[in-house]
This record gives sequence, structure tokens and C-alpha cells, in this order.
Amino acid sequence: MANTIIGILLLLSFFLFIAYVIRGGNLMVGFFVMAVLWCVIGLVPFNEAVNDVFAKPALNYGPTIIYIAFGSWFGRVLVDTGIAGSISMQAQRVGKKRPVLASILVCLITALIFVSAYGVGSVIAIGVILLPILHSLGVPKNIAVSAFTLSIGASMYVNVVLFNQIKAFFPAVTFTGRYLQFGWIAMGVQIVAVIIFLLINSRKIHAGATEVVPLDDEGHKTKILEIQHGWQYLTYFIPVLPVLLNMVFHWDAVPALLLSTLIAMLLTGYFTHMKKAIAFMNDTIQTAVSDIAGLIFFLMALVMFSAAAQKNTVRFEPIFKAILPHSTLVLAVAIGILAPLALFRGPLHVWGAGAATASVLSATHLFSPWFMLPLLYIPSILAVSADVTQSWNVWALSYTKLDGKKFITTAVPVAWVVAIINEVIAWSFFGH
Repeated sequence: MANTIIGILLLLSFFLFIAYVIRGGNLMVGFFVMAVLWCVIGLVPFNEAVNDVFAKPALNYGPTIIYIAFGSWFGRVLVDTGIAGSISMQAQRVGKKRPVLASILVCLITALIFVSAYGVGSVIAIGVILLPILHSLGVPKNIAVSAFTLSIGASMYVNVVLFNQIKAFFPAVTFTGRYLQFGWIAMGVQIVAVIIFLLINSRKIHAGATEVVPLDDEGHKTKILEIQHGWQYLTYFIPVLPVLLNMVFHWDAVPALLLSTLIAMLLTGYFTHMKKAIAFMNDTIQTAVSDIAGLIFFLMALVMFSAAAQKNTVRFEPIFKAILPHSTLVLAVAIGILAPLALFRGPLHVWGAGAATASVLSATHLFSPWFMLPLLYIPSILAVSADVTQSWNVWALSYTKLDGKKFITTAVPVAWVVAIINEVIAWSFFGH
């Protein structure tokens, strides 16, 4: 009887948390308060809560923060060396005679850059180049912004920074060949969907009126690398180098990111003078760390809440055993169909109310963590790609003055179809 009452109270607090998130509440504060509440409601002993919920999870998360820091630094170097900007500008060379092909090229370039780059700062730096290019080609605003954000979302399947955030729920899963095989395929599915989306709307693109969008709407400046030597074209492969080092040579992400960062600096001339190299490293490191400062504390609160959820596993396990299908295929398809519940930080968005869903499911051990991570990652990437609560999507809408409702109705159907397909692919990799 006591377990039933406690379970009901925990579920009630969970639904209140969902309402709080949907109303725009601060996620870091929300997760911390939930961690406290679930310790109190779940009758977790005080010393156990202090050590196992608020101390050990944060301390054990240190290695993941290192991955995020190196990933953020690499992304910042891509932008500040001009590599990302130079890759972006190549799309203009296709010309206005082939606007659909040029639009597809812009999306492929976007996905290439964000395989390693991450964060709203990087999105803004690239967006102020690529979005005006799309508008100048005659791509309507809703199609241009949707294609741009969906392309970013596609690369998140193999982006080490975002992967290490969801790994907080499933620490047993590693960013290695087994996951990356799925990640590249899932990314490919979303890229193909974006290309089909542009082809379906090709008549609107050809008939669209060109529009000039200011390059520096909010004071953000993007550096563009001027190619002076033929060998500098090698810089165009830098964004995918860390992932290739991991897949081919099985390198850990830290040395892969570090070597890629140093190669990027070398090929762009920042090692010609030691003082120049040190000054550049200091500046990019400071910017990179400041970019993720808020994210780090958010993740600290998240892992504390996840630990609190694990302490209450016994309260939820009978409920989940009763309501969840035993077939992993049925579960995967169901999550794909319900994937839009990740929108507005809903119960399938792991960086929203879905953190509770992920924490509880992870703690019950009903399914393999290798299966559960992609299962919940996919709807979360739908939200990253097409949700108006995602920071860089908000920026894109503001920058282009696109109505949020029109963005959702344009982008979500594409992302939804991708989510269903990728859930089936995830099942084929990890659900047996």
C-alpha cells in the first residue's frame, strides 16, 4: 500500500514537472527540485541522498564533461579558423541557374559542419551565411529554415557533444563502431528526407522570389578562410575527421578531437607563429568553455535527478512492466508514432520532461541500454530538428522572421517520418 501511495505521488510530481517545462520553466532548476522531491517522496535516507544522488553522480559525470569541452572547442575552432565559413560559401558557386541543386548542397554542407560543431553560437555563425544563400536562391522562408534545421538535426546522430549528453541516462553505451554504424545510417535517412523534401518543393523554389536577409542581423560575424594553396582544400574534410578516427582506428573521442583541432589550426596557418597559436588557443578555449558553462550545470542537475529516479525504481517497475509491450519492435514503432510528444520539451524529449521517462526506464533495466538510448534519442532529435523551444531554431525563426506555427507544420512532418523509419532501424540494430 505504501509503495502504491508513493508511486502515485511520484507520478503526480512528474506530471507537474511536465506542465512546468511546457510553460517554459527553467530546466536546470526543475531537475534539481525534482531530484530533491523524489528523494523526499521516495523516503530516500538523508545520507544516502547526499552521497548517491547529489555527490557521486556529479563526480562520476566528469569524464563526459571532458568530451563535451573538447567537442565544443573543436566546433569553435572550425568557426574561428574560417573552415566552416569557407565550406558554407562553396554553395554559392553552384549559381542561381540550379537553385534546387544549390539548396541541396547547402543542406549537405550544413550536415557536414555539424557532425562535429555544436551549439547555438556555431549555428548562428553558419546560419548568417547559409540562410541568406537559400533566400537568394528563391527558397521560401518556411522551406529554407526547415531544411536548415533538419540538416543540423541529422548530424546530431553522430555529434559527440550531443551523444555524451544523452549518455547521462545510459552510461553503458559508448560512442564506438556499434553505435556509429547506426548513427551514420540514421543521419543518412534524415539527409535523404531533406533532399526529398526540397525536390517535392522544387516548383516553389524555382518560382520563389529572391530575398535579401542581412548577413549580420545580430552583430555576429563569421570568418571565411581564403584558400591560398591547393592543399588547404583538405580543411573541408576536417569536420568529419574525429568521427573517422574513432570508426577506423578506434580512437577515443578526446585524442580524436584534439588531433583534429590541431590539424585545423595547422592547415589554416595558426602555427606559423607560436604567439599567434597560443593567443588563438586561449581565445577559442575561453569561448568554447563559456558556450557550454550553462549546459554543464544543466547536466549536473539532470544526472542528480536521474540518480533520484533510480532510487525509486521499485515504485515504477510494476507499472512499466504492465503497460510496456514486451516486443521490442512494437515498442520501437510505438515510440516512432508518438515521437511528436518530444515537442515543447514533452515526455519523449530527454532534455525536457522526457528526462524522467529516460531515467525511470533506464533504472528498471527492462530493456538493453543499447536499445533504449537510440529509442529515446530519435524523438529527441526530432525536437532538436523541428521544435520552437530549441535555442538555435528560435534564433533561425527570429533571424528570418518566420512564424513558428508555419515552421512546425513544415518541418515536423518530415522529422516525424524520419523518426518512424529510424526507430525501425534502431530495432534492427539493437532490439533483438
